[in-house]
Amino acid sequence: MVLTEPGRAGIVAAVKEGRATFQRILSYTLNFITKKTVQVLFMAVGLIMTGHAILTPLLMVPIMTTGDFLGMSLTTDNVQAAPLPNAWQIGNLTIAGVAMGLSELAFCSATLSFGVYRMGLDTSALRTLAFVAIVFGNQATTYTNRGRPRLCSTRPSIWLILSSVADILIASTLAVCGVAMAPLPGPIVVGILAAATVFTLVVDLLKVPVF
Repeated sequence: MVLTEPGRAGIVAAVKEGRATFQRILSYTLNFITKKTVQVLFMAVGLIMTGHAILTPLLMVPIMTTGDFLGMSLTTDNVQAAPLPNAWQIGNLTIAGVAMGLSELAFCSATLSFGVYRMGLDTSALRTLAFVAIVFGNQATTYTNRGRPRLCSTRPSIWLILSSVADILIASTLAVCGVAMAPLPGPIVVGILAAATVFTLVVDLLKVPVF
């Protein structure tokens, strides 16, 4: 570290920046654990429900792409620097990430079961439904993971908001237009987005004891 001004103000600023950077890395790590948990387990759930692979390699490409956009935007996010020095607590971090992943798995599985047992969609349409559910579910857990202790603790950065809007528009367009997947009616996509919004608010309340 190079101090460019006299006094200790530069050291204080560097400590604050370091602790803010730690919080951003923490959000990214939580999201990584959450997304890997839900993607692996959701494939197993989809196979049990439908008897087919619910996520194909072609569908995984836009899922990972939109997830990477959202993950990269976390590097610009507004965070609260901790008042005390930070320390990695890998066990607790893993438990929190897996818990959030299981909550998103419940959301995705409920959405898929609605498509299977209530709407009677065929396998191709169910794959599109699963794609939309995962993308929107990832959006929800990204915001609940970054908001510590609560969703409204800090305002999201403009890049995070723009990335979210872009991801939702891309996923919705692909699903409704049937690009690289079977088309899904617009009202269903809007309904999943509304359900994901409710899911975000519910998880934000339930996550407090976990975090």
